[in-house]
Amino acid sequence: MLKGTKLYSILNLKCPRCHEGDLFLTKNPYSFSDMDKMPDKCPVCEQKYWLEPGFYYGAMYISYALTIALSVSVFVAMIVLWHFDIMWYLGLNATAIILLFPPIFRVSRSIWISIFVKTDKDRIQKKA
Repeated sequence: MLKGTKLYSILNLKCPRCHEGDLFLTKNPYSFSDMDKMPDKCPVCEQKYWLEPGFYYGAMYISYALTIALSVSVFVAMIVLWHFDIMWYLGLNATAIILLFPPIFRVSRSIWISIFVKTDKDRIQKKA
């Protein structure tokens, strides 16, 4: 994955402008007390992470779409790999959603801010 692409900053949870600063204070998404803690701005390029009050409410739509994709994936996997049973599906789907909530939460925020912040390709090329 090339540094300088949106996908790089989204999947590595990096600043969408410089691709160097971390979006979250801790690397571990399962540290529940710090799961949603973000610095006010990027420590490298000074990009503000809170563009306006309530900015990350829109990330809920991204989270919803990722959760639906996860549910469909579990559904297809059960049909292809295993005999489908609605009770097993509900159990496995609920388990997958609960276990993957923290990474989905963080990636949703990363996608949301990447939509609104332009990558500074000149800055990235100078560092490479």
